[in-house]
Amino acid sequence: MNTQRHDGFFPGEANIDGYGAGGFQFAGMSHRGSILVMPSGIRAWTVNDMAALDAASLQPIFDEPEGTIELLLIGTGRTLSPLPQSVRQVLRAHGLRFDPMATGHAVSTYNILLGERRKVAAALIAAP
Repeated sequence: MNTQRHDGFFPGEANIDGYGAGGFQFAGMSHRGSILVMPSGIRAWTVNDMAALDAASLQPIFDEPEGTIELLLIGTGRTLSPLPQSVRQVLRAHGLRFDPMATGHAVSTYNILLGERRKVAAALIAAP
C-alpha cells in the first residue's frame, strides 16, 4: 500500500478506518477536517458545513476520469441535511447518482461499496 501524502492528497483508494472528533483515519494516517474520497485518492476538502457546499467545491469529483464514479455519497455532517437544488442539478448534469446522508453513515456505506468494487466516491463533511 502506498502511504505517501502529497499536499493534502493520498493517492489511491483506501477504506476510511475511523471518523470522529472533527476528522478521519485512513491508510494508517489521520486528517482533521473534511475530505473528498475518490478513485484517484483522498484529498483534504475545504467544505466544513452544508452552507459551503457548491458546484465549485465538488470540482475534483468532476475532474475524475469519466466512468470512474457512478455514485457519490455526500456526508452532510452529524445529521442528514438536504442538498441545495443547484448542487443536485450540477451532479445530475455530470451524470452522477448521489446519496446524501449523515457522515457516519456515508463512511460505513462507502467502505461496503468499495469492498464490493463499486464505482463510488464520497464527499465527507467532518463534524466537530
